[in-house]
Amino acid sequence: MLRVLVIDDEKHIREMLAGMLLSICADVEVVGGAEGVKDGLAAIRNLHPDLILLDVELADGNGFDILHHYDELPFKVIFVTAFEEYAVKAFQISAIDYILKPVDPDELKKAVEKAIHTVKAEFLIKMGAFFENMNHKTIGERKIVLKTADSVHLVKICEIIHCDSDQNYTEFRLTEGRKIIVSRTLKDFEDLLKDFSFFRVHKSHLVNLRYIDRFDRTDGGQVVMSNGSHIPVASRKQGELLELFEKI
Repeated sequence: MLRVLVIDDEKHIREMLAGMLLSICADVEVVGGAEGVKDGLAAIRNLHPDLILLDVELADGNGFDILHHYDELPFKVIFVTAFEEYAVKAFQISAIDYILKPVDPDELKKAVEKAIHTVKAEFLIKMGAFFENMNHKTIGERKIVLKTADSVHLVKICEIIHCDSDQNYTEFRLTEGRKIIVSRTLKDFEDLLKDFSFFRVHKSHLVNLRYIDRFDRTDGGQVVMSNGSHIPVASRKQGELLELFEKI
């Protein structure tokens, strides 16, 4: 049985989340609730939850104030937030689990099921990435979490040259000849990276515009990247690509 604590500064939200959990998630016990940092920490000490649904803005601080009390988290966390767009992007590229208010029951169920299988060490890495991304708004300093079968990688976005699709896998080609393969689709990363000068030139290729050396019209159109890769450009993408060159 998964013991869940709900920390939110609004009582009706706590009650709504508790009811929703009990109705859609098997093997879940809601052990209590809290509205702020002080009583949240007390509830954690007394109730020993396995998972916390944690609001970002609390009555006497924010959810991160609670996490800062621990060198190693003894529980899993899912953020529940109405945060503005910039912070949501930080959650996304840091691979931190979150759900947006108003809470969708299906999204809550997915997040809880995922939390059950999350390794705590991975969560600490992801939290480190989140805090770095919140502190560094420039593209050069922000990082993305890439999880492989064996490792969790923390990669600077500015070090990604291009990403290539292989069915349900995505291969990242990085500076210094590095390569990372993850079991997520290219579409997932297109959505995450589109605000960081990345452009999908072909159904199988997402490129960092800053690493394009040139565009060749030969062989149907291709870009040559700084690492020497020749990447085809779909005919319908060529005009848009040339327009983007003007904005770099």
